Amino acid sequence: MGIGQSGERIETAKAALMQITEGKVNSRRAKKAQRDWGVRKGEPIGVAVTVRGENAILLLKKLLEAKDNTINEKSFDNEGNFSFGISEHIDIPGVKYDHKIGILGLDAAISLMRPGFSIKLRSKHKAKIGKGHRITKQNAIQFMIKEFGVKTV
Repeated sequence: MGIGQSGERIETAKAALMQITEGKVNSRRAKKAQRDWGVRKGEPIGVAVTVRGENAILLLKKLLEAKDNTINEKSFDNEGNFSFGISEHIDIPGVKYDHKIGILGLDAAISLMRPGFSIKLRSKHKAKIGKGHRITKQNAIQFMIKEFGVKTV
């Protein structure tokens, strides 16, 4: 969730993300200063959470339900990743309106991985993923249609 300013708005965004994911929420800091927007380098301007495993699948189902199980085909990249935005967090099933939080939008970024992908992420002895083991755009779309019943537009 990108807020663009620190302080009380970051705390409300953290509360909203906790309500949605029930996971540990991390602050994201500005990489460089933007004087026009009043943002200083290193200032917290957003919040994010990483969800894995069974919790990630349950959360993804909720987020897709908020988008009516449709994803734009342009949202998928060639590496098996995709993302989409939700304009109001109260559209997510199970999330109730809280007047202290208000209404916030959020972006979801999903990375699909097969067993063995850890070799490209580890710190020592990194290796490339073979062509046959990579996830293509079409593989990712087919997986989402089969497993989650997603419609692509």
